[in-house]
Amino acid sequence: MRLLLVEDDAGLADRLIRRLAGAGFAVDRAADSQSALDWPDLDTHSAVILDLGLPGVGGLGVLRAWRGRGCRVPVIVLTARGDWREKVEVLNAGADDFVVKPIHSEELIARLHAHIRRSEDQGAPVLAAAGLTLNPTARLVMREGEALELSRQEYRLLEVFMRRPGHILSQADLLERLYPLAAERDWNTLEVQVSRLRRKLGRNAITTVRGLGYRLEK
Repeated sequence: MRLLLVEDDAGLADRLIRRLAGAGFAVDRAADSQSALDWPDLDTHSAVILDLGLPGVGGLGVLRAWRGRGCRVPVIVLTARGDWREKVEVLNAGADDFVVKPIHSEELIARLHAHIRRSEDQGAPVLAAAGLTLNPTARLVMREGEALELSRQEYRLLEVFMRRPGHILSQADLLERLYPLAAERDWNTLEVQVSRLRRKLGRNAITTVRGLGYRLEK
């Protein structure tokens, strides 16, 4: 599961990333409000951890902008104060939950799992590309009315491709999305998974872009 952490405090961010990685999450970090507002693939993340006290427009401004664009990713806000007026304002702006600093990582991780499960239970939009449809809720891939039999890793790889059809995805990017822990990442394993998936989808479905990565054709 992939998270976006929006936190300007580098020390706190590093500590949280280590603890979240130990719990099996892959974590991206945005260090300021503008980076968070410009984040290119927010909808591909399982959840966001957003610090309220960011410089610039602040966490509240970022949250309102995301929700104004229709972003549905679960957002847990980190706040230093946590008085009831602030909590009401944060929830009304579209936050799913909040955690008051100092942060207990066990509580944060438990809240993340709860909101990710709830989001998955509510159903994610069906993806369509390359003559395929992928239903994230049912974990079902269809082509011309027939279900494709995919392994767990083949399904996860295809879902990454289908969230960005027509885009070149580097090997490093694919490995990071498929394997949360760096120790699990292996270039040869990825090549094997791509090869197996290509055989099931058709040889022209996934293009190898030499020196850059792979692309799922639209």
